[in-house]
Amino acid sequence: MANKTHLGIGAVIALLAAAYLGIDLQQGQIEQAAQPQASALSRQNTAADASSPEQLSGRHQDHAAEIAAAFAQQQSNIQVQASGQVKAVLRDDNQGSRHQKFILKLRNGQTVLLVHNIDLAPRVENLQKGDTVEFYGEYEYSERGGVIHWTHHDPQQRHADGWLKHNGKIYQ
Repeated sequence: MANKTHLGIGAVIALLAAAYLGIDLQQGQIEQAAQPQASALSRQNTAADASSPEQLSGRHQDHAAEIAAAFAQQQSNIQVQASGQVKAVLRDDNQGSRHQKFILKLRNGQTVLLVHNIDLAPRVENLQKGDTVEFYGEYEYSERGGVIHWTHHDPQQRHADGWLKHNGKIYQ
C-alpha cells in the first residue's frame, strides 16, 4: 500500500513538474517570437536617430502601425515617424515650457495629440485644420490615442532630435 501511495505522490509531482515546464516553455516561445520584432524596431529607431530630418523625411517612413500597436499595448517611449492631418489646433500650453498643441489624425484613423516645445524650436507657422504635418518624435500612451512629443532638438544631446515638417519647412 505504501508503494501505491508513493507512486501516486510521484505521479502528482511529475504531472505538476510537466505542467510547470510546459507553461515555462510556452512563455519562452512567446518571448522568443516577440524578440525579433522588438529588436527590429530597436534597430530601426537606432538607425533613424542618426539621420537628419531631411534624410528621414525623404524616406517617407510611416510608423502608424507601430503607433497603433503601442496604443493597443499601452506602451510609451517609442521613437516614431509618421504624418497626419490636422484635426484641431489647440491653445498653447504656457505652463512651464511653452508648447504648441494640435491633434493629428494618422492614416490608420487614430488620433494623437502633438505637443511641440516652442521654447526649444520655432512655432509651426500658419498651421490650420486640414493641413498635413509629418513628424519624428516620441510616442507616449494616453487613453485618447497617445501623445507625440520631443519634436525638437535636444540641447543636452541625451535624446534623439525630433522635428516637424509642414508645407515643406522643417521645424526643429
